[in-house]
Amino acid sequence: MINHSSKIIVTGGLGFIGSHTVVELQSKGFEIVVVDDLSNSSIEVLDGIKKITKKNIVFENIDLKNHNLVEDFFNRHKDVDGVIHFAASKAVGESVKIPLEYYENNISSLVNILKELQKLNKPTNFIFSSSCTVYGQAERLPITEKESIKKAESPYGNTKQICEEIIIDTAKSDKNLNAISLRYFNPIGAHESAEIGELPLGVPQNLVPFITQTGAGIRSELTVFGNDYPTSDGTCIRDFIHVVDLAKAHIAALNRLLNKNHGSNYEFYNIGTGKGSSVLEVIKSFEKISKIKLNYKIGPRRIGDIISAYADTSKANDKLKWNSELSLDQAMKSAWKWQQKISK
Repeated sequence: MINHSSKIIVTGGLGFIGSHTVVELQSKGFEIVVVDDLSNSSIEVLDGIKKITKKNIVFENIDLKNHNLVEDFFNRHKDVDGVIHFAASKAVGESVKIPLEYYENNISSLVNILKELQKLNKPTNFIFSSSCTVYGQAERLPITEKESIKKAESPYGNTKQICEEIIIDTAKSDKNLNAISLRYFNPIGAHESAEIGELPLGVPQNLVPFITQTGAGIRSELTVFGNDYPTSDGTCIRDFIHVVDLAKAHIAALNRLLNKNHGSNYEFYNIGTGKGSSVLEVIKSFEKISKIKLNYKIGPRRIGDIISAYADTSKANDKLKWNSELSLDQAMKSAWKWQQKISK
């Protein structure tokens, strides 16, 4: 069985998904080392995590693109049992404007970490933060793991595909590496305590923080990109998963590796709710839980947006013994509670 004092390194551990995963790991008794360069997060998140878990965290501010710094870090943490790798640049639109920064950041950080894990010369466990963007517009819905990988729509999506391929090739050549890629759908919401949540810097790239900021009066209105799609209400459909459910999927994947229950030394899973919700349904959910009429307008379609994507999660349900539990309304309620706290 798992030794819950297992030492887990969480890169990007002060980001949105990373911070919620650190909370779940600490609540299960894991020893955590958080690595984050604070390029897209805030040191205050560390205090938020501590308020929830009442535990101290080892934190190191490291640029994972710097091989010497990564080498030095792993020389000090040779007793590591697993790595959960979140650290990455993640805005689709921005990646189109500055592709080389995305390729450098997302790929070199992964290569540096895998090189150091190899040097340890012992079995290591690695969870990779991947994305449903690897599927593009799927031929069949819901999307199973058998769905073919499409040519990426953006440099960001391409980095996720390339990183998965790097992990596959490394796992083939190095039997000490046990890896799982989790292909997330659309994470939303916040911890119920409202001590941590999604902290977009500048104008939000994601739907839910844009909705909550509009509700809070920070943005004057929300634009819905297209209402002429072939869906029930004409707006795009996505699989919105509560970030706490998503965080728990990382614990389930980690336990599978630590308990040596994995089938091969590289596996991948879809992580979503299995249910698609349209943009208008998300807006209606917000209006219901906040009792605020949201100011939104219909705009033209946005380039690169696919029509519909939602997960078939039966593989994760079966193999990881994991299920999403929280509803869209619960996720929106937690996101709104968090927004109200940070707007004060």
